[in-house]
Amino acid sequence: MDIVVKGRKTEVPERFRKHVAEKLKLDKIQKLDGKVISLDVEVSKEPNPRQADRCDRVEITLRTRGPVIRAEAAASDPYAALDLATDKLDARLRKEHGKRSTRRGTKRISAAEVAEVVPGAATLNGDGSVVRDETEGDGVPTTKMGSLEVQGEGPLVVREKTHVAAPMTLDQALYEMELVGHDFYLFVDSETKEPSVVYRRHAYDYGVIHLSTDPMVTAAETSSADAGDAIGG
Repeated sequence: MDIVVKGRKTEVPERFRKHVAEKLKLDKIQKLDGKVISLDVEVSKEPNPRQADRCDRVEITLRTRGPVIRAEAAASDPYAALDLATDKLDARLRKEHGKRSTRRGTKRISAAEVAEVVPGAATLNGDGSVVRDETEGDGVPTTKMGSLEVQGEGPLVVREKTHVAAPMTLDQALYEMELVGHDFYLFVDSETKEPSVVYRRHAYDYGVIHLSTDPMVTAAETSSADAGDAIGG
């Protein structure tokens, strides 16, 4: 397997190509993932002088028989960007390697054994459905899911997070998404001041979803509120 180094709107010097070959050690990568198909390194340059501190960007794409692994970083020069991207790639390879090792070493248990092995697990009926207990007083069925109890049909919310974020441009959101290594990134658009999501599509393509308030719904809610105030007055 060879390492393919290419430039996007920039020339890649031979010295940098040799440095890439020295930095990305194929034998080390193949020890963590023995099903590697190709390894591509793309170098690009940001012409905006305001982004001089991260004008050089390096994206490493590792294609295997499993999920594609990408690592991207930006710095003031391509060598520093390559170092950062290589560290990210190594961390993600080790994470995937650890997941595979865990799956191989996990002993499967039957559904009948779950209640005995997993603390707080829901009890199942003979047909596999969850045993429901009637609540006292109102008779609303309650489903016990681990340490949580859900009345009626749910929905079951297992995690809720609130983040404080400064508005940013689409380019900044793409950079932050690649920085954290996720396939999507939620942000507030600095132009529209509305919540948006960028996400990875295929290869180097990205998509963006913008959320805007429906003026018809807002007008209807305002009219209802005004009518209620009038009746109350």
